[in-house]
Amino acid sequence: MYKFLRKTQRGGSEAMFADLGHFSQLSIQIAFTCMVYPALILAYMGQAAYLSYIISEQIRWPVLAIAILAAVVGSQAVITGLAVITVMLVTTCLMSLVIVLCWHKSIFIAIGFIVFFGTIEALYFSAALIKFREGAWVPIVLAFIFMSAMCIWHYGTIKKYEFDLQSKVSINWLLGLSPSLGIVRVRGIGLIHTEIETGIPAIFSHFVTNLPAFHQVLIFLCVKNVPIPHVPHEERFLVGRIGPKEYRIYRCIVRYGYHDFHKDDSDFEKELVCSVAEFIRSGSSKANGISEESEREEERMSVVRSGSIRMLEQHGTVEHTVGPSHAREIQSPVPAAAVGVKKRVRFVLPAASPKPNAGVQEELQELSDAREAGMAFILGHSHVKAKSGSSFFRRLVINVFYDFLRRNSRGPNYAVTVPHASTLEVGMMYYV
Repeated sequence: MYKFLRKTQRGGSEAMFADLGHFSQLSIQIAFTCMVYPALILAYMGQAAYLSYIISEQIRWPVLAIAILAAVVGSQAVITGLAVITVMLVTTCLMSLVIVLCWHKSIFIAIGFIVFFGTIEALYFSAALIKFREGAWVPIVLAFIFMSAMCIWHYGTIKKYEFDLQSKVSINWLLGLSPSLGIVRVRGIGLIHTEIETGIPAIFSHFVTNLPAFHQVLIFLCVKNVPIPHVPHEERFLVGRIGPKEYRIYRCIVRYGYHDFHKDDSDFEKELVCSVAEFIRSGSSKANGISEESEREEERMSVVRSGSIRMLEQHGTVEHTVGPSHAREIQSPVPAAAVGVKKRVRFVLPAASPKPNAGVQEELQELSDAREAGMAFILGHSHVKAKSGSSFFRRLVINVFYDFLRRNSRGPNYAVTVPHASTLEVGMMYYV
């Protein structure tokens, strides 16, 4: 930088005003003195004299606001100087971590790097602190506001997730549902979105308690964003079974990287149903030779390679009847009949795959029948409140600030893409 300044004798203004220095320094000085300055004086001298002599009360406050904004623009170098040098310090610290963790160099090289460049940047940082009261406090205040918003959102989200974990019900609760409760299985696929990976979410128990019915095929869907750029398509779906096979209840965990593109609802539905069908065809927790078993108290999840089973959908006019269900205890007879237009769904198995047994064929047939009947999306709509006995600060954070952020925040991607005509929201109070 020293050689550049000494050789070119340019401080930067020529590059900014003359298109990267295409004009010489002398030409800029002559043009500004002979043309720009006289033109500005002739244009604004009369207005300045008039406003100085006749001061209108109607424009006093607007002019004052404009003057304050002009002062802010004029002091932007002082305002942004502290922010820029702080970013440089943070970048230097992160670069030392890159040297050790990513480049696998010696820790002494990282220490030498941060000492050499950190000392220089610390001098600039101390110089910027001198101008703190003259405008450098603005980025500090803005950073404090944004950091407070992020901390409040993180705190409320963590408390909400902890409430989900504490309020979830075990698989035994679902298995213990008896016919005396009047649980009815209706046609179709019920897709329940949840944030937890194990157990039954509280929104489902709340839903069944108030409306004792759910679909003949039930899928608990959990969408997770993992800290990697891309998740291979064949490793995206983790599928498991909840309870006996007769219950037709599954859990599916879908993993996305932070660079992965979320497909629209129709393609996602097909891939989800095909992954469940592939899990059923595999007959165990292994699918296509790829297994990633997660031993838990309640269930096992398996990575399912999608694409081996294809689903064909055709539209036609058919007559269908719903007879008595065959699953034990939690299912009840639901006689019904209807004539209308619906789609016919069938699964196409790979040519080299062995013929499935009768149990697998029956389960696949029931899955295709449920797909023909349609898919319903059940979303949880939580209202987070501070529990009784909480401190004033906690009530202020949860009931006021977090509630404001939640009402003005964008929902998850799947909540935007699901069809509104097939969506059911289950409201529930979360006392954290």
